[in-house]
Amino acid sequence: MEGAFKGFGPKAIPFLKALDFHQSREWFLENRDLFEKELRDPFGDLVETLTERFTQAGLGLRGDRKKSLFRINRDVRFAKDKRPYNRHLSAILSPDGTKMAHGVFYVHVGLEGCFADVAWWQPEPALLLAMRKAIATQPDKFRAMVKALKKNGLELETEGRMKRTPRGFEQISEPDLTDAIRNRHFVVQHVIDPAGIHGAQLVGELVDFTLRARPLLDWGRAIEGKALAA
Repeated sequence: MEGAFKGFGPKAIPFLKALDFHQSREWFLENRDLFEKELRDPFGDLVETLTERFTQAGLGLRGDRKKSLFRINRDVRFAKDKRPYNRHLSAILSPDGTKMAHGVFYVHVGLEGCFADVAWWQPEPALLLAMRKAIATQPDKFRAMVKALKKNGLELETEGRMKRTPRGFEQISEPDLTDAIRNRHFVVQHVIDPAGIHGAQLVGELVDFTLRARPLLDWGRAIEGKALAA
């Protein structure tokens, strides 16, 4: 039954472990009811409950139970790893409710761990260039954003950072700005205790994280708005 998020089922993680072991369509179909009850339906409830709470908080992020969840099936068309199923389930809430927008909230429950991100992930080239130019030309605004995140207990992730400074920014010498310009993504992360996914309190935990990550959302949105207007 759809409704407010009450927590993932006690067999959510055990289901993922068993699915990862079997990696079989036959096994999945036999256990589909368990998947829906313990994992997928609660995830839909989480997305819709977060949408309501994010709207109340003015965070400009939304989703729904049908469009926001990623499939448990892997896309193996061009992959060497032909295992048919993911080891996790995840979802995105975004400004327009699609998976294509930038400046999103992402939540992941899986065998690799449970976590949430607020991210400008793989910005399209024009937006990424605009972000890099903003760092170079308005360093005070970038540093203020980083300082606000740090005050809120968050730091930008370094995953995927380029080893060399991209062309056109060689004149930047300050180490913090150079590191930032080398980023391919701008992401902050909150690690979720797997034991905490089974109760309604997870909603408050994720809302608190997203509010603490708001400086990153606001910084990126200001740049995106100017880039779209140009």
